Amino acid sequence: MEKAKETEQDVLKPTTQGMQLAIKVWVNVCRFVLGGVFVFSGFVKVIDPFGFFYKLQDYVTAFGMSAWLPTFLLFMAGVALSVIEFYVGVCLVLGIHKRVSSTMALVLIGFMTPLTFYIALTNPVSDCGCFGDAWVLTNWETFGKNIVLLAAALSVFKWRVDIIRFISRKIEWMFSMYTILFIFALSFYCLRNLPVIDFRPYKIGVNIKESMEIPADAKPTVYDTRFILEKEGKRQEFTLENYPDSTWTFVETRNVVKEKGYEPPIHDFALLTLSTGEDITEEVLTNGGYTFLLIAHRIEEADDSNIDLINEIYDYSVEHGYGFYALTSSPEEEVLLWSDRTGAEYPFCQTDDITLKTIIRSNPGLLLLKGGTILNKWSDNNLPDEYVLTDALEKIPLGQQKIVNVWVTVGKVLLWFLVPLCLILLFDQLVIRQRERKVKT
Repeated sequence: MEKAKETEQDVLKPTTQGMQLAIKVWVNVCRFVLGGVFVFSGFVKVIDPFGFFYKLQDYVTAFGMSAWLPTFLLFMAGVALSVIEFYVGVCLVLGIHKRVSSTMALVLIGFMTPLTFYIALTNPVSDCGCFGDAWVLTNWETFGKNIVLLAAALSVFKWRVDIIRFISRKIEWMFSMYTILFIFALSFYCLRNLPVIDFRPYKIGVNIKESMEIPADAKPTVYDTRFILEKEGKRQEFTLENYPDSTWTFVETRNVVKEKGYEPPIHDFALLTLSTGEDITEEVLTNGGYTFLLIAHRIEEADDSNIDLINEIYDYSVEHGYGFYALTSSPEEEVLLWSDRTGAEYPFCQTDDITLKTIIRSNPGLLLLKGGTILNKWSDNNLPDEYVLTDALEKIPLGQQKIVNVWVTVGKVLLWFLVPLCLILLFDQLVIRQRERKVKT
C-alpha cells in the first residue's frame, strides 16, 4: 500500500514540475511580447507628441466630446499615456515592479480591447493610432492585436511571481526613475524641435511630386473636394459644381473619399493661392530652384515669437530669387490679421489642414524644397538665422539635403537610454550583490 502511494507521488512530482516549468516559460514569453509592444507603442508616440494629440482629437471629435474637453488637458493626457506605456513596457522587460507593471498592463489592455472592438464596428476613425505613423493598422487588425495582448496580459498578471527578475529590488527604483526622466525629456525635446524619427510621407529626402504619382495600371482613389464657406454668420458646404459667388467667405477645404483605389504615399498636397485661387502645385514642385514653404496649419494659433526671423528668411529668399510661400488652412480674415500683426509680405496659399499637420509638427514650421524634393525641415524654435544664411544656398551647406540615417538616430537614443542603465546594473552586480554575498557567508 505504501509502495503504491510512493509510486503515485513519484509520477505526480515530475508532472507538476513540468507544468511549473511550462508556466514559467509561457509567462516570460508573454512578458517579453507584452513589454516589447508597450515599449514600441510608447516610444513612437513619445517622439511625436503632436501626432498622438491629433489622433486623440479625432477620437474626441468622433465621440462628440471636443466641446467640453480642454485642448491642453487632452495634450497632456496623450503625453502621460505614452510615458506610462513606455514605463510599463520597460518594467515588464526588466522584470521589476511586477505587481504594478502587470496590473497596469492588464488595465490598459483591458480598457483598449472593448474600445477597439467598438471602433472596429462603428469606424469613427480610420485607424487607432496605437503605433503612431510607424505602423498603421486597420481597426479590425488593432482589435485582433489587442485580443492576443489581452491573453498575454492575463497570463502575466496571474503568474507574475514567475517573471524572471534582471534587476535587484534595491536598485529597481533607480531604473524606474531614470526611465521616467528619460522618456519625459525625450518627449519635451521632440515637442520643442521635431520628432527625432519621421515616419510620415513628408520626410527629408522625399520628392513630393514622385510620391504623388500613380502607376499606369493602378486604379486611383476618387476624391470629392468640399469647400466650407460662410455668409452672414452661416456656414455651408459646397462642391466645385455648386461653388457660390464672391459674397461668400472661404473658411476651409476638406477632401472626401468617393471611391477607394490605389493611394500613393502623398495624395492630398495642393497649393491654391489665397488671392486668386490659382493652383500653383505643379509650378512649385517642378521648380528646379529653391523654395521655402512656411507651414502654419492654423495661422491664428501660430507662434509669432520668431516672426522677425521668418521675415528675414523671406527677405533673404527675395534677394536671391528663391520662392517663398506660406501655407495655411485658415480663412482669409485670419491671414490678414496675421499679416497686419507681423508685417508679413510673403504670399499665402490654402492647403488642407490635415496635410499641413502631417507635413511638419510645428506651427509654424519651415521646409526647404528643390525640384520638389524636401531638403530640410525646421521647427519654429530652430529656424536658420543670419549666421547660417551667409551666402546663396548653392554655396552653403544649408542648400544641400540634410543627411538623415534612421539607424544612427535610433542608436543615439538607445545609447542615451541604455548606457546609464548599464552603469547602474554594473554597480548592482559589482557592489550591491557582492555585499549581499559577503553577508550570507
